[in-house]
Amino acid sequence: MSSEEQPTPAPVPVPPQAQRTHPAAWMWLSLTVIALDQATKFLASRFLELYERVEVLPVLDFTLLHNTGAAFSMLAGAGGWQRWFFIILGCAVSLMLAVWIWRSPRGEKQLPLALAHIHGGALGNVVDRVFHGYVIDFIHAHWGASYFPAFNIADSAITIGAGLLIIDAFREKRHP
Repeated sequence: MSSEEQPTPAPVPVPPQAQRTHPAAWMWLSLTVIALDQATKFLASRFLELYERVEVLPVLDFTLLHNTGAAFSMLAGAGGWQRWFFIILGCAVSLMLAVWIWRSPRGEKQLPLALAHIHGGALGNVVDRVFHGYVIDFIHAHWGASYFPAFNIADSAITIGAGLLIIDAFREKRHP
């Protein structure tokens, strides 16, 4: 039997490797959220006067507001101590999220995606508090005369991240 007549062995299938996303990639997402947040806040501050309302859609206005409190302006009139409290809290939470992202298993996508959104959003608002003493809000959604509290890109990223965390928790429950 010649070498031309011998059957060639079939190639051994190589198992697909799990895509491994390095934790630093998620930090880039956090930095992107911060950059987008700060850029939009800069534009809002540059082109809008404080409390000026510009209708974008029948259910959406741009209104420049300065929030010295927390979500929904809670503690806004607390006398100034809340600025430093929220800076320290935001930094502590951001550090915890960075460690959590860094320690998340390689190949995991939804959990670090959620954490990166929250991390970037938290730091975006901390940047405002450090440099301005308040958070710049400018997106104002409403339905008729009912207005939702104004928010910004950082708040949106935090909300998206929280939603992804909830979805991830339900997904883990179904697939132990």
